[in-house]
Amino acid sequence: MREIYKVGMADLKVCRAPDGLTTLGLGSCVGVAVRDPVTKVGGLLHVMLPDSRHIKNNLNKCKFADTGIDELVRQVVALGASPERLVAKVAGGAQMFNVQGAPDLVRIGDQNVEACKKRLRELKIPVLSSDTGLNYGRTIVFNPENGELLVRAVGKPEKII
Repeated sequence: MREIYKVGMADLKVCRAPDGLTTLGLGSCVGVAVRDPVTKVGGLLHVMLPDSRHIKNNLNKCKFADTGIDELVRQVVALGASPERLVAKVAGGAQMFNVQGAPDLVRIGDQNVEACKKRLRELKIPVLSSDTGLNYGRTIVFNPENGELLVRAVGKPEKII
């Protein structure tokens, strides 16, 4: 990859190969990578929460799975991707803490993964692979050229999904 652009928390970036994208510190957050394999246009979204409808002052679309994925698709299409050819990969959504008596609060990672996959299904974007759940954070690097999503985690071997 020529340039690798950093995607912050509750943020997204789009690019065209040979450039790539990365996001750091996915705990309960989810990284959603989409790509058009023909134009090699891709994008990466760092989702924090599953649903914008339950939060007041939700002006940052990228913070939420529902509005963030819509914005991600809008931006990759604006850069030249075809919505009919888009494919996705998903990583993150860990359960970082185990709190007795607050199961829904600590399930935010699972809820984020479910919300992301649901919205991608609604948009008819197939999820080719994922690395989600468990109890550890991840850093990911996305290559729109070949669609590889490199997943790094402390104490774990690197993997490409």
